Amino acid sequence: MVTRKKSFLLSKSKMSTMTENGSGTSRNMSGEKTYKKTTSSTLKGAIQLGIGYTVGNLTSKPDRDVLMQDFYVVESVFLPSEGSNLTPAHHYPDFRFKTYAPLAFRYFRELFGIKPDDYLYSICNEPLIELSNPGASGSLFYLTSDDEFIIKTVQHKEAEFLQKLLPGYYMNLNQNPRTLLPKFYGLYCVQSGGMNIRVVVMNNVLPRSVKMHYKYDLKGSTYKRRASRKEREKPCPTYKDLDFQDMHDGLYFDTETYNALMKTLQRDCRVLESFKIMDYSLLLGVHVMDQTTKDGEPVDAAADRRPVSQKVLYSTAMESIQGDGKAGEAVTTDDTMGGIPARTHKDEKLLIFLGIIDILQSYRFIKKLEHSWKALVYDGDSVSVHRPGFYASRFLKFMSTRVFRKIQTIRPSPSKRNRSSIQALKSSSQEILSSQSEERAEERKDRLGGARSLASLDGQVFGTYPRPDLVPPSATLREAGSLATTISSSSLYVNEQCLEAQSKHRGELGVGSTFTLEDSAICVTPEDITMDMDRDDGSVLDVYL
Repeated sequence: MVTRKKSFLLSKSKMSTMTENGSGTSRNMSGEKTYKKTTSSTLKGAIQLGIGYTVGNLTSKPDRDVLMQDFYVVESVFLPSEGSNLTPAHHYPDFRFKTYAPLAFRYFRELFGIKPDDYLYSICNEPLIELSNPGASGSLFYLTSDDEFIIKTVQHKEAEFLQKLLPGYYMNLNQNPRTLLPKFYGLYCVQSGGMNIRVVVMNNVLPRSVKMHYKYDLKGSTYKRRASRKEREKPCPTYKDLDFQDMHDGLYFDTETYNALMKTLQRDCRVLESFKIMDYSLLLGVHVMDQTTKDGEPVDAAADRRPVSQKVLYSTAMESIQGDGKAGEAVTTDDTMGGIPARTHKDEKLLIFLGIIDILQSYRFIKKLEHSWKALVYDGDSVSVHRPGFYASRFLKFMSTRVFRKIQTIRPSPSKRNRSSIQALKSSSQEILSSQSEERAEERKDRLGGARSLASLDGQVFGTYPRPDLVPPSATLREAGSLATTISSSSLYVNEQCLEAQSKHRGELGVGSTFTLEDSAICVTPEDITMDMDRDDGSVLDVYL
């Protein structure tokens, strides 16, 4: 009776462990982690064998355009432990391996510059590395030895949603390969022991070769968005939104980088909202360059562990944002590993690594019920589960105001700016005055030159004297009267336009009157008359209005 009770309690505790994280993750008697009754080592070996067979078999198929039906194709192969004519022998239990949309994912890999040989070499050449810090969903994470790919176990609903998402995902990648959204390179399923274990191959956001001094999972919400005590005790804990506000006063970028980053986030959130996706997160890794130097480890020590050549395009954080290609090439060096340069409010140098994760959560009936229940108990706008439109706007607002900030450029002091403006006004006014004086001199020359054509009015008066605006020195009062009669008979009128133009410069030229002869359009000013009177020894007759 006691033995039966102990076995019942043991099985009950095991069931509670399996259902606690919702995925069936537990440990066997030897301490090895198991997932749906399959040990982690068996799962890693089955994944490598299955991907090696399917990708190798796919190379024999000719390249062609991706069709709509290609997104829903599922290929299956059975791999017995003793081997077959098509599959190699192995020391794992018999299993069946399924590949979803093989041609579509081949196109995705080619879009990011991943060759089949490099893909196989990264996944199958060396054992996969199991990450010891899984997420809250209880999924297993495996990392390739070259730091390029992440293999994650997903649930049945997530895999099914990704299949439905593939056509729209295909269209988005064609339009914009530079994105912070997850880059999916393959979707597979391992059937072993009556269990279906679905895995997805994605890009690696946080490289192991760079030490992350801080790591955050940010959603833009505040309800229960603080790391637990158990999480804080880990060697590399993952903090949350409220922790970020307590530990940082924002991450500061230059104007160009900030605008490029926010443009990319806005575009990605618009895509997720169109697919009715919510509850996603921004995985943010912060590397403090000054702290690394103080610890004694050089910043570029990770370059020795980095692969010789990067095989995946647009995989780094700097390449994923909408910046110029030249700026990205200048920053993507062995020292930065593709991180985005930033600073703290204390002017500490940082490297930022980031990417949007957990996008396979659609706003289905269960999520709607979860939001409705939490909204009754807590503030509905503060919970993480919300409708996609509100979730995207709250996410962007939090990132643009609390997390990422723009470095303000230093402006000159007001006193210096006033002094410089006064000098500029002085120089500009001098240039205007000099140009106006030159224009007036040229106009005066033109008037005097055109006046020589007045010989048609009275050849005896103007023909023998070079200055038509002055009376000859030998003229008598009678000749002067005849001159006035001749001028009045020549339809002498006052040009209104010339008067308006002359009145504008009255402060510069003095008060005067302007005569205009209709036949030859001559303008005569008292200033010119006075100058010529002085030259002719006072023998010139004044002409008045």
